[in-house]
This record gives sequence, C-alpha cells and structure tokens, in this order.
Amino acid sequence: MNVADAMTPREEVVTVELPGTRSDVLEYLQERSFSSVPVVSPTDDGVEYRGLVSRDVLIEQPDEDQLVMLMAEVPTTTAETTLEEVARLMVEEGARRVPVVDGEFEGIVTVTDVIHAVATGEQETDALVESVASTDVNTTYEGAPLAVAERELSYANVPYTVALDDEGKMSGVLTEVDIIDVARIVEGEEETGDNFADQDSQWSWEGIKGVGSRYLPTRNVELPSGPVREFMTEDVVTVSTQKSVTEAAQLLIRHDIEQIPMVSGDQLVGIVCDIDLLEALYE
Repeated sequence: MNVADAMTPREEVVTVELPGTRSDVLEYLQERSFSSVPVVSPTDDGVEYRGLVSRDVLIEQPDEDQLVMLMAEVPTTTAETTLEEVARLMVEEGARRVPVVDGEFEGIVTVTDVIHAVATGEQETDALVESVASTDVNTTYEGAPLAVAERELSYANVPYTVALDDEGKMSGVLTEVDIIDVARIVEGEEETGDNFADQDSQWSWEGIKGVGSRYLPTRNVELPSGPVREFMTEDVVTVSTQKSVTEAAQLLIRHDIEQIPMVSGDQLVGIVCDIDLLEALYE
C-alpha cells in the first residue's frame, strides 16, 4: 500500500497561505485541534509547499507574528512511497503529519491515516500490542490543577496523562486535545490572569505561576482553574497485553483517540500510543 492510497489530497487539506500571521494558524489549532498546519504559496505552476507551522514552534517563539519566520522544515514524502517507509519516517522523526510533495504540494499523510489502514486490514501486521507498547506511563493526580497537568504534558513531551485517584488507581485520561477544548484565547493585549483560584494553594509555587497561563501557541491564553478530574475522560478505553496491533488500531479509530492504557487484569502496565503501532509495520 502506498501513501497515495491513504493520504488526504490537497483539496481537502487545511492550509494557510503566505503572507500570513500566527493568528491565521491559531484558529485551526483550537477549532480543529491540529498540531500543525502546512504553509503554501499559490503560483502560476500550482500550489507550492513552503513549510509547516507547528504548535511547538509557536510556543517557542511567542513574540514572532509572521508565518514566514515561524515555518519549520519537516520531512516530506511522495505519493508513491510505501506506507511501511512513511511509518518508519514518522517514528524516527516524531512527525505526525508528513506533507506529500512532488514538485508541488499534493496533500498530507498523517499517523491517523496509517492507523486507519492497519485497522481496516489494508496494511497487515501480526504483531501484538505488548511488543510495541511503552511501560513508561505519564501520570498525574486527578486533583491537580489543570494548568499543572498542562505543564507536566509539556515537560514530559507527550500528548496525554493518565489520572490517578487517592489510591493510585487509574481514574481517567487527560489529553492535550482536552486542554485545547477548554482553553480560551484572550483578545488583544489583555492579561491572561492567574490560573489558580487560591494564591495560598499548595499548587501555586512560583515556577508554575510563571508558566502556567499558556498552553496554546500564544501568550494570550487562559486555562480554567479547576482540577484535572473536571476535564479528563473518565470512561477509559483500555487494551490487554495480548491484543493484536490491528485490534488496538480499530479501538483508536472507533473511539477517535490517540493512546490507550494497556492493562493486565485490572493493573495498568503500559501505554499504547498510535505512533507506537507504526513500529509493527517495519520491524
């Protein structure tokens, strides 16, 4: 199976055009929960691919407004590349969205596109979940303020955290998409305010107060002050160690999620992220 069989064609891809500003990208990052947006330039010979603007790049350069200064070079692929090859590229480069370019911008292929091919059986694999899962699980206390959990995700460089209750048992999952959904972009130069209701709270140490009011790629964003339990998903989808990668892919697609806690009995023993499943295609 080739990239052409799985990718989203250019006509259906959300893009931004040069010249443009960071506000052009912010709309898509929040409304559609994208992690990055391709930048293009219309020419007489077609649509030219210029680069990708990601949430991480915008966070790193909060005072830069022009897209041309924010674009990052990322790996690209072609429509004739096999899914096995692009899966390896995604894993090795940590790229969730790979532009498809052959002279001009032809579309984009995502981790979800590859997972869909695995789920439908179009891309076959006999691997079991435990062979690709990680036993290092990012966790947080369900009573922690949302802003603290957001910082944990950022520092851990993962898109999720498993919430634990007072007994240390899994009580839910919080993802960066959950955080984006409740973040509020503040118009103009208005102060974002404090994410913590009580300055004397045990959670209000200075390091968190200094960085906790920003999640989306802008300095003008507010996060609610409630605890993780108010925003997490409590009805957690799990997968056992002996399930196949194909079955795990089906669960990801069916529930529109990017990671599944792996359990043995009622014990949390690992995490299966969608990009982890891609390793089964080429190993």
